[in-house]
Amino acid sequence: MTKIVTLFLVTFFILLGCTSKQVTSTVVQPEKKEIKPLPQLNITKLQSSYSLDFKIGQMIMMGINDRKRLDSTDELISEIEQGKTGGVILFEKNISNENSKAILKQFIADMQKHADVPLLMSIDEEGGKVHRLKEKYGFVAMPSAAYLGNLNRLDSTFYYSQNLAALLADLGFNVNFAPDVDLALNADNPVIAKVGRSYGTDPMMVSKQARACIAAHHTHGVKVAIKHFPGHGSSSTDSHYGITDVTKQWKEIELIPYKEIIKAGQCDAIMTAHIINCNLDTTCLPATLSKTIVTGLLRNKLNFQGLVFSDDMQMHAISKNYGLENAVKLSILAGIDVLVFGNSVPQSYRTTATEVHAILKKLVISGEVSEARIEESFERIMKFKYTKAKAGK
Repeated sequence: MTKIVTLFLVTFFILLGCTSKQVTSTVVQPEKKEIKPLPQLNITKLQSSYSLDFKIGQMIMMGINDRKRLDSTDELISEIEQGKTGGVILFEKNISNENSKAILKQFIADMQKHADVPLLMSIDEEGGKVHRLKEKYGFVAMPSAAYLGNLNRLDSTFYYSQNLAALLADLGFNVNFAPDVDLALNADNPVIAKVGRSYGTDPMMVSKQARACIAAHHTHGVKVAIKHFPGHGSSSTDSHYGITDVTKQWKEIELIPYKEIIKAGQCDAIMTAHIINCNLDTTCLPATLSKTIVTGLLRNKLNFQGLVFSDDMQMHAISKNYGLENAVKLSILAGIDVLVFGNSVPQSYRTTATEVHAILKKLVISGEVSEARIEESFERIMKFKYTKAKAGK
């Protein structure tokens, strides 16, 4: 068994272009989770089978406050059954202190039971500071990107990431908002470098590390969304708390990891940043709200035709400056496919899938957002949901 695993990993590293250190015989990989075959994808049939209301709902992903179980009277049940949301994002607050794995696994399964189309069940699992499934709950160790980048051994990155991916798949998660491919260009960056979320400053090294992480996830059928496009690593402020302008310090090399991962065919999805870059968009809109950046740069110039998630729309860079309805409108027109609302903010700022759905439906009825634009995202979402992750790439 060990020899077979070693041969697999050595072959994997050669394909990545890594000819330095090889995996040792002491590394034992977790057993691969059997991935059930997905039904054959028929986009035309799916488009004709579902209403406009349902298609709008597929573009909404919600955080669910601090719930840890699904109660029979929970409004989330009706929102899922009515097609008001197509995805859920979970955080550490949704993990029970005791019997954590069994309760979380049941919670996810219970939510999926109410969905006509499988929900995108997502989590931010980068490791280090952004590690929800901690060892104290009986889960796995996952070092930070900074630690793995400094170590710079692709076998180690693959090993830790595969342990994590095996756990995610077993629990029922099908999307991980990771890896973070921001470059640590500003050592004092409070939201990236200072908290160890970047593999490093070298874009090619970051690309290789990220590709090892992605390949490990794909081995277990878990898809990923790399972030934060077009690059948050050079910022000096945190977009969670307000406007973050990188116009003066952003460098074009921050696009290299995206180019490399897209070129390699490993890019399932991308999450946008709420950063402002007036050199990329002269209207100075945050990237999430910018058609110039999402459609012009990412879609047209970098030729990425996959799924695009927003970062949390409740982060203050957006919510305190653009208003909910305006932000929803601008982000959809920019080319965002799935709007994420984490609901990690104080109760008075939280929203529901029903509220977001009503806003987007109103925009379609008024003609400010076309039905064709909704169909475009619906097609990408269905392809994402019904296409198997490319294991072993």
